[in-house]
Amino acid sequence: MTNNSTTSPVLQSAAETAVDLLDDWFDPIEAGLRDRVREFIQTMIESELETALSRPRYARCPKADPENAEGASGVTGHRHGHRSRSLLGTFGRVEIAVPRARLDTPEGKTAEWRSTALRAYQRRTRQADALIAGAYLAGTNTRRVRRALAAVFGGAVGKDTVSRVWRKVKSDWDAWNARSLAEEPIVRLILDGTVVRVRLDRKATAIVLLVVLGVREDGQKVLLAVKNMGGETSEAWRAVLDDLVKRGLVKPRFLIVDGGTGLEQALAALWGDVPTQRCTVHKHRNLLAHAPQRLHEEVSADYNDMIYAASAAEIEERRRAFMRKWRLKCKAVADSLEEAGERLFTFTRLPLSQWRSARTTNAIERLHEEFKRRIKTQTVLPSAETAAMLFWALLAAGQIAMRKVDGWQTLNQNLAEQPIDLAA
Repeated sequence: MTNNSTTSPVLQSAAETAVDLLDDWFDPIEAGLRDRVREFIQTMIESELETALSRPRYARCPKADPENAEGASGVTGHRHGHRSRSLLGTFGRVEIAVPRARLDTPEGKTAEWRSTALRAYQRRTRQADALIAGAYLAGTNTRRVRRALAAVFGGAVGKDTVSRVWRKVKSDWDAWNARSLAEEPIVRLILDGTVVRVRLDRKATAIVLLVVLGVREDGQKVLLAVKNMGGETSEAWRAVLDDLVKRGLVKPRFLIVDGGTGLEQALAALWGDVPTQRCTVHKHRNLLAHAPQRLHEEVSADYNDMIYAASAAEIEERRRAFMRKWRLKCKAVADSLEEAGERLFTFTRLPLSQWRSARTTNAIERLHEEFKRRIKTQTVLPSAETAAMLFWALLAAGQIAMRKVDGWQTLNQNLAEQPIDLAA
């Protein structure tokens, strides 16, 4: 018989060896532990049933005491066999025999006994679910979890299991979206939209998640909202803000925004008197969009010299120089900077130690970068709700950590009366 395989026997042998590479890593401690798991679980459930029946297995019913007719008889039901259950945990898969019993009820009838340790229809331990969800959040897509956790679960976890475990997170997600914010000591808000790709009508589509970060009095950043509202319109942002206010969010003392028209309009209608800082990074991109490619490096140098000056007086002086120069060299750049107005320099009203954290919406941009790194293995998420929920879960599970803002020690200080003089 002719062999038509294009793969050499040497390569095939190497591939087979690679597949079984970790199979012979025998650990007597793990093996011994897993052998005792079945016995331990069954003993625990038997003890629970003995407590419910008020007697050990095979014990007879004690005779009733005629002098104490109101006392307990010592028997509250009867056993009736076992049922086989398969349970998957961090110890692997085990087959256990779960005892069955009927318990007497006050109405004179009987009801099936239910173990509190092993819930009805439970097939996995909560720790196993947590391990699966953690592997998914760490960046392993649903199809690769089987391979990533093969050493623990012996290949018993597939993409469908991961999807079912992930759906359990939704109850926590719903509770987070409805939680009260009345006790949150929020003094500052950072608002921005971030673009992700999801599957809609079987097509990869870019959607915008509206993200709101809060800064507490102690400087700690906290995620307040992440929602897909169909875009960054004024109505969409107003719906997000109204929901936060409805749940008890106090009026912030300072706002940091990306400069989008929809967000500006929503904030003006709700908190028009709150000092607002327009993101200097977003404005930098706008300036470059108005300049030819050959001038980008020069525009960036002049802009950064102005924004990152060491004092408000220096910023004011360099802004005037910037406007004089670029009105002659490229008027569109000067007009774009002038359009931002004093909101681009609101950070100068804060103590100098806060300038770094108050100039931009980079706190949200940083989360977006971590989020993109996490979903790199999936490219496209299955739905818009999954995208928002995953964004939240990465923070809630500690996969992404947020540090305190710079200069948090001075957050309680009052802002100066006015930013720099814009007269060019």
